[in-house]
Formats: sequence, C-alpha cells, structure tokens
Amino acid sequence: MKVINISFKFADGAPDQTHAAVEGESVLDVALNNNIKLQHNCGGVCGCSTCHVYIEAGMDDLPEITDKEEDFIDRAVDPRLNSRLACQCVVQGNEDLVITIPEQDFLGH
Repeated sequence: MKVINISFKFADGAPDQTHAAVEGESVLDVALNNNIKLQHNCGGVCGCSTCHVYIEAGMDDLPEITDKEEDFIDRAVDPRLNSRLACQCVVQGNEDLVITIPEQDFLGH
C-alpha cells in the first residue's frame, strides 16, 4: 500500500501539520482522522462547497476534476485555479500533497 504525506497549511495562521495518507483515502478523510477541522456540510459526497481547499503541490497525482465538483467550487468563497473539494481529492499517486485550508468562518453551500 502506497503512503504519501499530506502537509496542511492554514489560512487562519494555525501551525502547519503533516500526516500520512494511504492510497484511496481522501484529503477530507485524512484531515478529519487527524482532528483537523474542515467543514463538510454534505458529509463528503460532493454535495456542497464547504470542504474547499487549495492544492499547492501534488495536483497531478489527484483524480481529474469532475463537472459536478467544478460546479460546487464555483460556489466556494474565493475559488482559484488550484481549488478542489477535499472530499474529491483521493490519494492515488506517489507525490506528496501540500494543501491550504482557507478560513472557514462561513456556512457555505
């Protein structure tokens, strides 16, 4: 089983954290399993935009973005070219990931 590291950075200034992930886990799963607060109003089924994150490194090793995910990202606060939904970022490659979690002082869609 492949193991990669996911480095989490926080826009609110919290200290960075790095955690191991195995193939098949989502970035949302890894965050929640390590007590990182990341909103996920729909329960992680690509039904909202609250788990919106920025992929700073490792984007090429994530599944291709779907039209559904892209539609929800358009509803997120401050979407960017490197925006993804953490529930849809499933570990599948060899490259470590660097994720920035934006400030989450909203309820989201």
